[in-house]
Amino acid sequence: MRKPDHFESHFGLDDARLGRVIAAAMQRGGDFCDLFFQQRTSNAIGLEDNEVNRAHRSVGVGVGIRVVQGDTTGYAFSEELEERSMIEAAVAASGIASGGGQRVTPPVAIRSSKTLDLYPVQTGWGEVTVERKLPLLQRINQRAFAMDSRIQKVRVRLADAESHVLVVDSDGRKAYDYRPMAVLFAQCVAQDGERLEENYHNIGGRFGVEYFTDALVDEVADEAARRTLLLFEAVRPTAGEMPVVLAAGSSGILLHEAIGHGMEADFNRKGISIYADSVGQSIAEPFVSIVDDGTVPGSRGAINVDDEGNAVQRTVLVERGVLRTFMHDRISAGRYGVEPTGNGRRESFRHAPLPRMRATYMEAGPHQREEIIRSVERGIYAVSFTNGQVQIGAGDFTFYIKTGYLIEQGKLTAPIKDVNLIGNGPQVLRDVTMVGDDLELDRGGWTCGKDGQSVPVSLGMPTVKVRAITVGGIG
Repeated sequence: MRKPDHFESHFGLDDARLGRVIAAAMQRGGDFCDLFFQQRTSNAIGLEDNEVNRAHRSVGVGVGIRVVQGDTTGYAFSEELEERSMIEAAVAASGIASGGGQRVTPPVAIRSSKTLDLYPVQTGWGEVTVERKLPLLQRINQRAFAMDSRIQKVRVRLADAESHVLVVDSDGRKAYDYRPMAVLFAQCVAQDGERLEENYHNIGGRFGVEYFTDALVDEVADEAARRTLLLFEAVRPTAGEMPVVLAAGSSGILLHEAIGHGMEADFNRKGISIYADSVGQSIAEPFVSIVDDGTVPGSRGAINVDDEGNAVQRTVLVERGVLRTFMHDRISAGRYGVEPTGNGRRESFRHAPLPRMRATYMEAGPHQREEIIRSVERGIYAVSFTNGQVQIGAGDFTFYIKTGYLIEQGKLTAPIKDVNLIGNGPQVLRDVTMVGDDLELDRGGWTCGKDGQSVPVSLGMPTVKVRAITVGGIG
């Protein structure tokens, strides 16, 4: 639960102590420094073969201290919040940055920033007992088995976490956040004769246990079973280049991986991204707009304040086909002469922040889903993906379609399996010819990896038609 004085009441981190740590961090000079405090508790419980077969709990606390001097960043962390340990980490970070300038006086007054409240919960996960969690897993297990006699195994997992975060910097800003998180996951394995198939479904976000109503729990079970059984009817399409319709919702993973990363400012500042010189230029049709939004209530990508203490916002990356800006943390914003967009994120106090996505999606367009499907004589309708690979700079990608259908003469026909999409993200964006009016933000438990760090994200899109993508199927 939100407790703005959490770190002061539990660890004695009053403003005077914070000021002394900042002074130690800035003792050799520097443009700025920040302290990132985190206390995180996570739990996971799994059910398989009608029995609890795994349980996990971890607790971590610490502070990451960053000192920036020009193009040099010094970073150190401490897993102890005693003043002596924090001072040692601050001195280490100062030594790495080693600006050689004069000592900077810490702020006279540290002031608390007002933040959003995008994910209120009725009960913090730290107060939820195993006895309250188990019925959720058992309900999915029983319901999935009852769906069809071919279902032979059901795996269910509930993972939850809560973090208290405090960011304080040498400008005197102080921002607190309480961050809940949960993912409910179900996987089914089914057998028909000698043939085995498996598929899954999950729902995740920043919410409390009260979010998991009976109807939502049943949805997880039903969709996992349905997707699995569907594969017994699936065929492999003929390989080749053809129109692809990306279904609303989880198809946003292609937008995230093959296009979104290329709009993170650090890749552009280093000249890695194909979009480095494209701000102000048309990169898609006028009915294509792309947003990265940290303010979607309850989503995995929502953050009340970013991990540098910056205000969070809805950032329009592509507006009517024109690239308008990148996703910025404090460092990249300074290089570009703009304000941070609230995209400074990190995995934990052990990591320095980077420009990262939050909830990335394409906005709704002028077309209807049925109209888009009718426009395709022969093609693929892709619903969900897994096992993707992307080359960030150029945007080349390969994605495996987990659930999808053939489109024949403007209608969805047979489900498909063992299908890859192979293409280039920026080219796919240019080849978008229709955008539906049915924007859907997927509720899956998405996690994004970058430079060895993982952070929770959200993604989505409306139904979208791409003129042509290479489909890997039967040669």
